[in-house]
Amino acid sequence: MKVVPDTSVVIDGRVSEKVQEGTFADATVLIPEAVVTELEAQANDGISTGWDGLKELQRLADLADEGTIDLEFIGERPDASERGLATEGEIDAQIRALAAEVDAIFFTSDIVQSEIADAKGIAVEYISPRPRDVEHLSIEKYFDKTTMSVHLKVGLEPMAKRGSLGEMRYEAIAEEPLEESYLKDEAQEIIDAAKESPEGFIEMSEPGMTIVQFRDLRIAIAEPPFSDAIEITVVRPIAVTSLEDYRMSDELKDRLLARQRGVLIAGSPGAGKTTFAQAIAEFLSDHDYAVKTMEKPRDLQVGPEVTQYTALAGDMAKTADALLMVRPDYTIYDEVRKTADFEVFADMRLAGVGMIGVVHATRAIDALQRLIGRVELGVIPQVVDTVVYIEAGEVHTVYDVTTEVKVPAGLMEEDLARPVILIRDFETGQPAYEIYTFNRQVVTVPVGSVPEHEAGVDRLASKEIEREVQRIAAGPVEVELTGPSQAIVYVQEPDIPAVIGSGGERVRELENRLGVNLDIQELELTAETATSPTGDGEAIEPEVTNRHVIIPATGHVGETIEIHANGDYVFTATVGRGGDIKVSRGSAIADELERAIGSGRTIKLVQ
Repeated sequence: MKVVPDTSVVIDGRVSEKVQEGTFADATVLIPEAVVTELEAQANDGISTGWDGLKELQRLADLADEGTIDLEFIGERPDASERGLATEGEIDAQIRALAAEVDAIFFTSDIVQSEIADAKGIAVEYISPRPRDVEHLSIEKYFDKTTMSVHLKVGLEPMAKRGSLGEMRYEAIAEEPLEESYLKDEAQEIIDAAKESPEGFIEMSEPGMTIVQFRDLRIAIAEPPFSDAIEITVVRPIAVTSLEDYRMSDELKDRLLARQRGVLIAGSPGAGKTTFAQAIAEFLSDHDYAVKTMEKPRDLQVGPEVTQYTALAGDMAKTADALLMVRPDYTIYDEVRKTADFEVFADMRLAGVGMIGVVHATRAIDALQRLIGRVELGVIPQVVDTVVYIEAGEVHTVYDVTTEVKVPAGLMEEDLARPVILIRDFETGQPAYEIYTFNRQVVTVPVGSVPEHEAGVDRLASKEIEREVQRIAAGPVEVELTGPSQAIVYVQEPDIPAVIGSGGERVRELENRLGVNLDIQELELTAETATSPTGDGEAIEPEVTNRHVIIPATGHVGETIEIHANGDYVFTATVGRGGDIKVSRGSAIADELERAIGSGRTIKLVQ
């Protein structure tokens, strides 16, 4: 009997095992030089599988000395170019070809190798791979206790992010640039460990990108053509916390346990959002709640009692459908970024599941604003009733989100009452923001610490008054607010009769609609009155079609931005999936935009 083993069974020690149990007794074991080359390269790089394989070769040599088997080495040693193609199957193909050439049994624990050999008519014996207790990966040598992530790329020195939460430094951790062969070996070791160890798995495998979870390490391996060179990024949590470690922990505990909540955990990258989400997951699980997670990739460090789900068939909506059948008490959704993520989050929350989502935001209020346009405004408090903003690993701000029918802050007339989303500081109970619709726009107005007059009228009413009067006046309009419900409107002398109307009918109509008393006065044109393009922002050229005024906003998908004309605020909108903002013609906003375009004013996007 002739047997040609591949690298997988040599590393696992399965050849000597088969000899000792009698299956390969008196066999001629033919070791391809390609196998020896792979083991030698791995051992030289300090990879444990290489040393395991060399020990197996020594055991086989001892069995040959005892006369139990015949041992030979066959084939040619692969050259550098062939070794470089190892990850593409070149070495595997050489080993299979040798087995066919000498008419031997091809012995492997690689299912892909086995299937290909069988398809090619090669006699093959497949054995399931032995789960390996991988002690460590060689890439872990780059980590110390302060390292959050390691970044390795061909041609560059190794880099790492080190420090404490909120105070990370991106720095070189070695002087020598990395070679491609070294990174290929590292990548192969990582992938092999994920396949062989019960503590690892391959989260995603696409052409050019492989994501591996090994213990608490999340490893992304990028290769051309997806990336311009081989790059390995390894990320791990540097802190494991419990809810007791955070400010306001008792109040947050009571809130989470009182009933199932909709919570957004917000913060900038590296602020500690995921660490806080892990603490909440463990706390809820310890209090007899059924907790699941939705992650892609799965990298939350939670106990075995918390089941971690990823995208089912690549789609989180399918994961949500499956979870609704499981009916968890709480689901941790890490990370909520795209419109589809927000829609899935909202659907599950409205179905009665407690939801805790992790979102990127530079301010606490921004987390809620990301829901605008993606979730119907009226149901936002049902979807999210708590916002926790994390900064430098600490709870910085907590907002309580409710809804109430009232007159928005800064507006006075009772007939302006409408549903208002109230955002209060959870710790003090003081109002922080109000979100509501005004003249077909969704506006977010700061209240509380900001003077009510400035927050309500000065920031909103003056623009609305100007917009409404500008629909009537042909020339420029200026507004001066003289009180919470009073304003002077300046228009050019020829426009005064049109704005006032016959017997004052038109101005009374404006006053009733806006809830503000208007004093119409003549605007004296001066050099300062002429508008000029001012203010920061990105200048754009809107397109006017039969049905819409289309504002191009490529690069701002999902963002909430303001539209300005010559530095004057026009309206706020959330950019849709197509990268455009479409305003229906005939609306007040579209009319104002068309007037601005017609008069040559500069239209800008302002964040």
